[in-house]
Amino acid sequence: MDEHRGFNRRDFGAEHEEIALNYLLGLGYRLVKKNFRFGRAGEIDIVMRDGAVYVFVEVKARRSHGFGLPEESITMAKRRTIRAVAQGFVFINQVEDYEARFDVVAIDYVTGTGGRPEIRHYIGAF
Repeated sequence: MDEHRGFNRRDFGAEHEEIALNYLLGLGYRLVKKNFRFGRAGEIDIVMRDGAVYVFVEVKARRSHGFGLPEESITMAKRRTIRAVAQGFVFINQVEDYEARFDVVAIDYVTGTGGRPEIRHYIGAF
């Protein structure tokens, strides 16, 4: 039997982006945009502000480590895509004189306890 039958990756991603968003809001970050898409270049999960700094956040979640830790899935190609989409965000929104960084929020059920995931936040991850 296929254990992934009925698994909806989009719903799984949206659920964990919401967990990450609430975590970041709890740290005092301000939401700018969720799921910013720039044409065919790709998408950024969450754009936040940490004070004056724009924070482009990639969210990764895992229920097993069969494919590695969540944060290990962010390849160089994915980083290039996120950077390109961030440049698109800056262009579209005519953002000038800004500081930016790229954070990763890893949501890990394997290392979590009591059915609750561990959240690891990598500030300035790349």
